[in-house]
Amino acid sequence: MFDHFTTMDIATNEVTIHLAKGGDGPPLLLLHGYPETHLMWHAVASRFAQEFTVVAPDLRGYGDSSKPFGKDDHSTYSKRAMAQDMIDVMAQLGYNKFFVVGHDRGARVAHRMTLDHPQSVQKLALLDIAPTYMMYQTADRLFATVYFHWFFLIQPYDLPEKLLENAPDYFVETALKRWSGTPDVFHPQVVEEYIRCFSDPATIHATCEDYRASATIDLQHDEEDMQQKMRCPLLVLWGERGFVGRKYDVLSVWRERAEQVSGQALPCGHFLPEEAPEETYQALRAFLLS
Repeated sequence: MFDHFTTMDIATNEVTIHLAKGGDGPPLLLLHGYPETHLMWHAVASRFAQEFTVVAPDLRGYGDSSKPFGKDDHSTYSKRAMAQDMIDVMAQLGYNKFFVVGHDRGARVAHRMTLDHPQSVQKLALLDIAPTYMMYQTADRLFATVYFHWFFLIQPYDLPEKLLENAPDYFVETALKRWSGTPDVFHPQVVEEYIRCFSDPATIHATCEDYRASATIDLQHDEEDMQQKMRCPLLVLWGERGFVGRKYDVLSVWRERAEQVSGQALPCGHFLPEEAPEETYQALRAFLLS
């Protein structure tokens, strides 16, 4: 599905990151969300590779990347640590400055990366998220109903792990269906890969730790630099049939966190690159090349 891409594993100081790389041009880092892998970009990656050098990794804990066991303070899966992975990977590939597009969990990693390494991120696009800190501060019944997993996955080890290990395929398929606006759009081969990766108990634990970190150490990091604004141009895209656009004035909340913000809703649910690949590609390309 990634025509003319090369897959490789790159060892950083802490983990080994699995990725696909292809194309020629300015470097573009694509970061996936939950409960997926880099394959979520399959419908747009080859098109971007016509004008960019595309790097599509599996985040720490996901896909075929390393899945270290989480520390008690959840720092193993802090967005700071996960962002540093990507900085290290791009440096080893020879890129010290690059474009970043992140969806869902990948967008939260990208947000932290842009705060911690502003010199590295040339432009940033965030897909279907509001800031983590704000989302926890504004949680209500609707939030808890739609994003139930935010509160389930952060339960202490190993309650969610044990439950998810009993039906990983059902959980992945249900998540894709509930959070999308077009549940029949997902490519069967890609869904099989999502299930293969998520069926590994180490992945289930790692992804729980990702969410536990977001409810603990990530919030501490956010509080420490709440007044720091992202300086690079920021594009925010969200699904018009998704939760984020219904709950938040997306442009306004991101203008509190960044100096240059543009964006729009797309005709889909949460999984923009898979549900609305043409619209997603066109919006991102126009932004990146402007």
